[in-house]
Amino acid sequence: MTKAPVLIKINEQENVSGILSVPDGYRRGEDRAVIISHGAGNDMDNPLIVHLADGLAAAGYLTLRFNFLYREKGRKSPDSQAVLIQAWQGAYRYISEHQDHGTGRIIAAGKSMGGRIAAQMTADGILPAERLVFFGYPLHGPGKQDQPRDTHLSAITIPMLFFAGTRDALCDLGTLQKVLRRLEGSWDLEVIEGGDHSFDLPKSDAVSPEKVYDRILNKTIEWLRA
Repeated sequence: MTKAPVLIKINEQENVSGILSVPDGYRRGEDRAVIISHGAGNDMDNPLIVHLADGLAAAGYLTLRFNFLYREKGRKSPDSQAVLIQAWQGAYRYISEHQDHGTGRIIAAGKSMGGRIAAQMTADGILPAERLVFFGYPLHGPGKQDQPRDTHLSAITIPMLFFAGTRDALCDLGTLQKVLRRLEGSWDLEVIEGGDHSFDLPKSDAVSPEKVYDRILNKTIEWLRA
């Protein structure tokens, strides 16, 4: 596997950084790629995202993790929906049109906000991914389990994989399960017992973050190969 920093054009004026991980023996146009986007409070160097990107590349998937523009510029407040979409589209173009590694067989994945944007784009028909993977989905605001933001999920027909922690304040497990049962498209759910929105466990739990990350990685690879 080789890793290299890349620059991704998102509009006529702006670029964002990314890290492209190329597995050994990757075949242009034949093998699949995974694009991973970050959440609102982190960036592409989030430990979980790095772990997943490296692990997926080691398993044979071309992998791109990238920054949204606000993080690229060192800001904390997320960009407008339109600019977040531009970044996702730029990352998709980068992979699909890459001279050496280009492929149209792309899986869109995201942590929290990054996954939500990918889901909304897929529902609107502007992100032609093969599958979607959500590492902690922001289904509702804190304490607002009765107000799920799930309308766009019903419009998605490609397979989806959800990871959810039992202590996630932004994705009540019971609410998520009710939403999933209403979907017509295929889906899978992996529950991380004790995990919060970032899959951090209580301090009293002896399981290390790396073991949790490995579980998420292994389930993702298993699901992609199924």
